[in-house]
Amino acid sequence: MLRGFAAKHGKTFLAAGSAVGGFGLGSLSLSENKESKCENDGPATVMGLLKDIASKVNNLEVAIGSGSAGRRSSGGPQNFDNSSGKAHGIDVVLGSQWGDEGKGKLVDKLSQEYDVCARVAGGSNAGHTIVVGDTKYKFHLLPSGILNEKATCVIGNGVVIHLPSFLNELDSLSSSGINSSGRIKISDRAHLVFDFHQEVDGHIETRLGRNKIGTTRKGIGPSYASKIQRNGLRVGDLQRWEYFESRFRALAEHHINAFPGLEIDVEAQLRFYKDIAPRVRGMTVDTIQYTNDAFSDGKKILIEGANAAMLDIDFGTYPFVTSSNPTIGSVLTGLGVSPTKIRGIYGTTKAYCTRVGEGPFPTELEVHQGTIGHHLSSVGAEYGTTTGRSRRVGWLDIPQMKFSTLINGFTSINLTKLDVFTGLPELKIGKAYKHNGKYLKTMPACLKTMAEIEVEYEVMPGWSEDISNVKTFDELPVNAQRYVLRVQELLGVPIRWIGVGPNRLDMIDRGEGWDLSTCKSADDNDLTYSSY
Repeated sequence: MLRGFAAKHGKTFLAAGSAVGGFGLGSLSLSENKESKCENDGPATVMGLLKDIASKVNNLEVAIGSGSAGRRSSGGPQNFDNSSGKAHGIDVVLGSQWGDEGKGKLVDKLSQEYDVCARVAGGSNAGHTIVVGDTKYKFHLLPSGILNEKATCVIGNGVVIHLPSFLNELDSLSSSGINSSGRIKISDRAHLVFDFHQEVDGHIETRLGRNKIGTTRKGIGPSYASKIQRNGLRVGDLQRWEYFESRFRALAEHHINAFPGLEIDVEAQLRFYKDIAPRVRGMTVDTIQYTNDAFSDGKKILIEGANAAMLDIDFGTYPFVTSSNPTIGSVLTGLGVSPTKIRGIYGTTKAYCTRVGEGPFPTELEVHQGTIGHHLSSVGAEYGTTTGRSRRVGWLDIPQMKFSTLINGFTSINLTKLDVFTGLPELKIGKAYKHNGKYLKTMPACLKTMAEIEVEYEVMPGWSEDISNVKTFDELPVNAQRYVLRVQELLGVPIRWIGVGPNRLDMIDRGEGWDLSTCKSADDNDLTYSSY
């Protein structure tokens, strides 16, 4: 009905501009004078328009006896947040490159307005750093939203959890004055990472030698392997001790037989888990039921992605990837919600590019003293939160980003670390891939092809002004604005957030008009793309 109502009244949402080739994406034609905001000739804002439409449709339904007034909706994007007029749904923050893009900072900012913040995949191989004043918080398993003392944090069923590390993280948080009591919900279906999983991870990496994957050695891969082999243990198993004990002994024996020389103190491990079982039991719930009930009750839910698209086991630069799916599908499988409940999908992207570990990196720069790569590495403090390893650095890679956007369907971009470019006379953007003299239209699956790629660059002027105290887009130096707008045009997705410094408040928010999810009516078919 809403689609017909919108069509009848001629409402058109402007979300896209002239076509940019490659990767099957539409695009936005964005300039300094023509901004890709949603156009309307009624209420003053897009949210006001959506609220107005929803209200009128509801009145019509009530008039014909099928209204939903006073009835709690069953879920999906047709529901509206009564406080803002924004369609009710789950918002997701994802990494769009090779990780370490600054997802935690955006989650920390957004989570102040959310009731539930969740992790859905990966494990303690993820690392998010939040700087609050002079205090630096490092999270590995906990969602960054834990800093909002009104938010409940969920560890979904898709996460693999090393309980010793998790409890240490909780205790460290408590010693910093953050009270998490009653605000942590761990899925009873989440699989456990044991110490011997971590030992096996390190053993495999060492055995691979120069062909190593470059894992964090946190036991993530071996734990997911146990899950797939169907001999793993889950958090909920701790509630039935005899069952847990028998399965633990069997799993330990399996690993001892599979990896000669591996030693496991089974009795000591069992004593430890029996000791912590009551504490863990107090946080263990059916998070599938909890999350869906929270959604039905109108709670605002935010998902904090871990790792990033190019580390995805299916879509990344395999085999130099993680063991899970850090892309949008993990929200559904790792939390147990339906796709109709997803609303905003926010891709976090550095203004340049980094990766930790081995594997192809088309726009990589040398990091020797005096090079541009050294500038990006040192000014950007490019060291892994989890491992402390130096990150490899390179220019922004548009073909890679288009691939990530195609998979995830980003509704807006969070562009981080723009300030790191300050002082560079010129900047480059990796605009296209060529192989054997021909332009590629997609991301190669073969690593040999990836190694032979030639990157075509676009050069743009840099700036020397300090932007760390800038609060609005218009305050940015002209060349910084041009860089943001060019990236926005090439990707075909609006850039809403721009990082201008390391602290939690060092971020420009251009507003909800720069989020395609707020331009959508209750039915995606109502979204009409028009050119300027």
